[in-house]
Amino acid sequence: MAGEKVKYDERGLIAAIAQDCESGEVLMQAYMNEEALRETLRTGYAHYYSRSRKTLWKKGETSGHVQKVISAAFDCDRDCLLLQIEQTGAACHTGNRSCFFQTKIAGERAGAVFLGELARVVKDRKEHPAEGSYTSYLFEKGIDKIAKKTGEEAVEVVIAAKNADREELVGECADLLYHLTVLMEEKGISLSDVCTELKKRHGG
Repeated sequence: MAGEKVKYDERGLIAAIAQDCESGEVLMQAYMNEEALRETLRTGYAHYYSRSRKTLWKKGETSGHVQKVISAAFDCDRDCLLLQIEQTGAACHTGNRSCFFQTKIAGERAGAVFLGELARVVKDRKEHPAEGSYTSYLFEKGIDKIAKKTGEEAVEVVIAAKNADREELVGECADLLYHLTVLMEEKGISLSDVCTELKKRHGG
């Protein structure tokens, strides 16, 4: 059993970090004991140990905000566990998607994390149209409009690449990524789907 090789601390616990499998965003950190780890591996859904209640709990057992485990890996010392997950709803008990929503000490969000946030906003605009929203407008017009705009932005990227203005190219790439995200959402394709395909090609 995997638990036999784990370096639990003096309380019989190991730190577990939950990370969005698509964007790489760190969502929360909690603790597992041997039983929690066993249940996580058995069910494919994250289980943790509550230090305050001194009991095993499944993430989302009451809220429905479950964490489907895509992969799990130990660090080099085997005293910390990294879970890559598909998060349903919010990971934080405050209602925020991530527990790390407080003011940042330094730096900006990593690019991949922001793409994940963009994808979620685009999805929300499709499910909950907002008056005056360009994204909602695109979904209202449908695939023909979305595909046309994506094609136009792709051409703009090519044109900008031929010019010497780096700022122009950055802007056009941003426009293309945005419209491509809308197109993917319209056709039911996720960042994870695309990344999986890229991994297959990289392996070749």
